[in-house]
Amino acid sequence: MKYLIVLFFTLFTGLSLAQEAAPFTPEQEKQIEALIQEALFNDPASPRIGAKKATLTLINFTDYNCPYCKQLDPMLEKIVQKYPQVAVVIKPLPFKGESSVLSARTALTTWREHPAQFQALHEKLMQKRGYHTAASIAQAQEKSGATAVTLDEKSNETLSTNLQLARLVGVQGTPATIIGDEMILGAVSWETLEEVVKEKLAAANGQ
Repeated sequence: MKYLIVLFFTLFTGLSLAQEAAPFTPEQEKQIEALIQEALFNDPASPRIGAKKATLTLINFTDYNCPYCKQLDPMLEKIVQKYPQVAVVIKPLPFKGESSVLSARTALTTWREHPAQFQALHEKLMQKRGYHTAASIAQAQEKSGATAVTLDEKSNETLSTNLQLARLVGVQGTPATIIGDEMILGAVSWETLEEVVKEKLAAANGQ
């Protein structure tokens, strides 16, 4: 995946610089779209909850310091429980300070090293009112039973990829959730979220 991301951003940067001289060819557009889709949906470094082989996969850009993300997150967990054909890929975007970065890196490292422990830690991190501190992150690890991890450069690489992807797909804040061909911005109501999921799930099933 790292090679794919490097290839993608090299290709995109090179094409962007040349765009003033000539527009993308249809083949180039297909390449770019395929690489974006691969990075969004199939990056093994991105945490995933719900169905292992999903009919519909949601992409959720989120921040552990974002109050609206904390409103939306339990609804996403409810979606994967209610609809077993659905998965959610979690893309942390640390927009809100140093502790956003620290909590995101902790979650990403836990996913990579102890994937079975990720969801409980994720839930505890999302339950914190206000901004995290190093102490509150450690407390979330302890309460969730997650193993302490040593942060390394791989988690930073994933965050960098997420930030680049967010720019490319037009995400400027959190939460932002891609559902099928639609992007939902902000913490919408349960009714709105479920309606969109049901519509896109039906479309994915060819109904």
